Amino acid sequence: MYLGDNLILDGITPLVREFERDRPNSQILLAHVPNPQEFGVAELDGTRVKRLTEKPKEPRSDLALVGVYMFDSGIFDAVSAIKPSARGELEITDAIQWLIDHGKNVNCHIITGWWKDTGKLEDMLEANRMVLSRAKRSLRGTMDAKTRSEGEVIVGAGSVIENSILRGPLIIGDRCVIQNTYVGPFTSIYDDVTIRNSEIEHSIVLERCTIEDIPVRIEGSLIGKEVRIQRSQLKPTAYRFMVGDSSLVDVL
Repeated sequence: MYLGDNLILDGITPLVREFERDRPNSQILLAHVPNPQEFGVAELDGTRVKRLTEKPKEPRSDLALVGVYMFDSGIFDAVSAIKPSARGELEITDAIQWLIDHGKNVNCHIITGWWKDTGKLEDMLEANRMVLSRAKRSLRGTMDAKTRSEGEVIVGAGSVIENSILRGPLIIGDRCVIQNTYVGPFTSIYDDVTIRNSEIEHSIVLERCTIEDIPVRIEGSLIGKEVRIQRSQLKPTAYRFMVGDSSLVDVL
């Protein structure tokens, strides 16, 4: 069970092989963190997992549960036995604690490599930066003679780059159009995106977005799918937003 907002840069294949070899009822991954109150926290008795607590106000250790869990079929008994928490959810920590309380073998593995829970914007951008730091240059689209590319730049099939500057590491997906634009380091642009007459860096742009004629550089941003950002020509002059829940907009 691999939570979608977690990223372990080196993957989990060796950990899965360890689980297959040792055959515990469950194997959990832990990592030392400076802010354990924001995570599920494990208390150990030597190498044995003694107790798990979801986001404790006063953590008894700094070992956070990484969002990757391995179970045998006994987890279904645990899920059937537990009750919703105060926030109305069946907590994975409660299910694992049920296994512990009923004498099941719950192993732990403390990871030392790079891991990130990408639940916040800054964490997602940091994860993006780490992944792109391993990028290798690949140009499958087309770039005209006026375009300059520097560093590890990835351009997907069917993308067209014209009169622009690409400064890697960065990735541009398939079927994108980039014209008269600066795309700076640590930028990930998904498929079918159009960017014209703008500048962007250290950002993530999801599919089918359009960014046009923005007079200041966009940076440190996460732009959801099918978003249009444009310079308005309408009068009276005003900022106009259509913004979803839990968003952040910084205005110059």
